Amino acid sequence: MAGGYVGKLLWVDLSKGTLKDEALDEKLCRDFIGGYGIGSKLIYDRMKPGADPLGPENILAFMTGPFTGTLALCGTRFQVLCKSPMTGGWGDGNCGGDFGPFLKFAGYDGVFFTGASDKPVYLLIENGKAELKDAADLWGKDSFYTEDALAERHDKAKVACIGPAGERLSLNAAVMNYKGRAAGRSGVGAVMGSKKLKAVAVVGSGKVPVVDDAGARAIRRQCIKEFDESAVADLFRVTGTAGLTAGSAHDGDSPVKNWGGVGVVDFPDAANLGADVILEQQAEKEGCWHCPLQCGGRMKAPKGEYKYSDGTCKPEYETLCMFGSNCLNSNLDSIIMANEICNRAGLDTISTGASIAFAIECYENGIITKEDTGGIELTWGNHAGIVAMTDLLAKREGFGAILADGTKKASERIGKGSEKYAMNIAGQDFPAHDPKKGFHFATTYRMDATPGRHTQGQEVLNPPGFVADYDESSFSGRGEAHRRGANIMHIINSAGMCEFGFFSLVKIDSIPGFMSAITGWDVTLDELLTTGERISNVRHAFNLREGLNPLDFKFPDRVLGKPAQTEGPLAGITVDDETMAKEYMKTMEWDTETAKPSKERLISLGLDKIASDLWA
Repeated sequence: MAGGYVGKLLWVDLSKGTLKDEALDEKLCRDFIGGYGIGSKLIYDRMKPGADPLGPENILAFMTGPFTGTLALCGTRFQVLCKSPMTGGWGDGNCGGDFGPFLKFAGYDGVFFTGASDKPVYLLIENGKAELKDAADLWGKDSFYTEDALAERHDKAKVACIGPAGERLSLNAAVMNYKGRAAGRSGVGAVMGSKKLKAVAVVGSGKVPVVDDAGARAIRRQCIKEFDESAVADLFRVTGTAGLTAGSAHDGDSPVKNWGGVGVVDFPDAANLGADVILEQQAEKEGCWHCPLQCGGRMKAPKGEYKYSDGTCKPEYETLCMFGSNCLNSNLDSIIMANEICNRAGLDTISTGASIAFAIECYENGIITKEDTGGIELTWGNHAGIVAMTDLLAKREGFGAILADGTKKASERIGKGSEKYAMNIAGQDFPAHDPKKGFHFATTYRMDATPGRHTQGQEVLNPPGFVADYDESSFSGRGEAHRRGANIMHIINSAGMCEFGFFSLVKIDSIPGFMSAITGWDVTLDELLTTGERISNVRHAFNLREGLNPLDFKFPDRVLGKPAQTEGPLAGITVDDETMAKEYMKTMEWDTETAKPSKERLISLGLDKIASDLWA
């Protein structure tokens, strides 16, 4: 078996209560790397199309990559995989913390759950031994309590769990780890709740094998030296993603007023969410397992009206924007409070913040009233109302129950023309990066198998060492750059590397270097790019098999600048996403009407079964 892998998967049938080990095939690893690469291939092969995302036939997986738990730079990540109840297609959530490395130290590269339990359970893995245990006493408890209880019960176990939101099948639900790290997107927490699976707890003292330990150490030292030359690394080291918030509201990157406003006009108080204010309230820095960036943090005890926990997790950029500029809320304490409510309940802060902004715009336009909201005044910038509604959403109570499944479901429940304020694509709420500022996000939000995601294609923010060979002010000529950037991001994610470490690099050659040193394979960048394309096609084929064509997804007009804004940094910009999407599909050899990959390209990638399925 190649280095970087423990060499074993665990399959758990929750309906029968049975557990079975499965050897990890090295060819599968070489062809699909790990994470959602291997996971998408196995789930595609073993789950029938048409499965109910919240039914027992859905497969839920926790997967690591070959970098996870090794000397590879920022090798901290794991992914939660399933059919998404938000979109009806492929779903995954990416998470840091310490659970991923310790899953491997406990003896497994990944765990797959089939079926559904008839009572609450959790999975315990202790150094290669796994068993299902009763979770009745944990059901209904928040994620902080669950982590603490299982760590005390099982020798400082590392825990991935759901909170009450996942138990209540909120489609905004996340899988939580490290008291604030979330596999937040695609509704993965709801799938875990539908299976009555409260948590996975791992205890491990093993090591991940590395073929060339000295070589991996040398590359790591060089990467950390590169950080000293990297402005991106400096940002993460000093402020973390929170340092981007104030500037993004004014330069057009983050959404303002539910995507309908202009930061410099509608949100003049963005400085209240600036890095200096946040650092003043930060008690200590924090990072994921063995990460040299340490971009996270824990906050000081509150002094004002919001009584969040002393040492609660620092809100990240996405949280600050979605509960901040997108709601015209400049009260930092209220955002920290909303962040803690979400973390304890196990909620994706992006979709939750988006749902609150949607509700505010509905309220401001008379579509919903104070009678609907239970007396809560949902007006722009009313931080007390924002926190109160977030609490109701977490409990799935009152009007919060209307919002608990994202803006698409909420607009369907409310009606009255509210759908024009629901900022989502295919059911997934948009994150806090505006495609009118970074054009490539329009292609990513539509064409990736997990729509509405900012962590996939990276075309304009070219991977280190890639040279932009297109006009960044044009919508044409970008297809190859997007294909290349998207494919390398599939490798980064599938390998279990944090994107922040990747973007902090000066040179890209450390990625094939790490892969070769850790696994023992002689890997080139070209091979990795081809592997990324293979992974992309499997995830995409999963959606096609479910009847989802990304060209049919409706993109809200205001997100694309239709009509264009008349003032501010994005004035006059209307994104031509159709041109960019078609050029990307051509470089991928996907039909520009059906979005089907060509049979010849699928076969050349070794995806013969998928070619047969799509071209029967």
